[in-house]
Amino acid sequence: MSGISELLLLLVVVLDLAILTSTRLTTCIRTSALQGVLLASLPATLLFEAAGRAPLHVVALGVFLLLLKAFAIPTLLFPADVQHEVEPFVSLHVSVLIGTGLIAISFWLATVLVLPRLAPSAMVVPAGLSTLLLGFLILVSRRQAVTQVIGYLMLENGVFIFGQLLVREIPLAAELAILLDLLVGVFVMGIAIYHISREFDHIDTERLTTLRG
Repeated sequence: MSGISELLLLLVVVLDLAILTSTRLTTCIRTSALQGVLLASLPATLLFEAAGRAPLHVVALGVFLLLLKAFAIPTLLFPADVQHEVEPFVSLHVSVLIGTGLIAISFWLATVLVLPRLAPSAMVVPAGLSTLLLGFLILVSRRQAVTQVIGYLMLENGVFIFGQLLVREIPLAAELAILLDLLVGVFVMGIAIYHISREFDHIDTERLTTLRG
């Protein structure tokens, strides 16, 4: 089972690219939910590989993460107007090239960065960096508010992956507090998207610039 965590993290990077290249918002949301399923099992998998067991509080964190990222957050995003195709500021072909370059840079940085402690998996740093950078790319290169929220979620996923470097030291209360902050942030974003869609019949954030006086 020593390679399960590497497989999970590799699949997370593949899903990052899938979100980046997707042309429909519904596909982006479903892919983000699938990414949440993989990340929910990551902490317990890493600890099981290292110590042969996963503490109960880590399993509880995984269950909470599964409910939050695979069910609650996608449910908040789906009521928005998700029938429109993604209309990126940067074309999909250019996005793929940039995304591939960012992943390559992430894997290179993982070989030169000096960590304060040994990583629980060789894929933690490159997968965390890749998810952070691709999330930021989606956040700044997409027009639709829903896709920008997904970019924000990918940023948080990257931070979560990096947090696995300290999975033994971070108390459960701190982990749950961070996840609750994420839920509140996405909940507020979902409400904003709903009202934007209801008032303007679209969720293209570029058109909001016409409101400037």
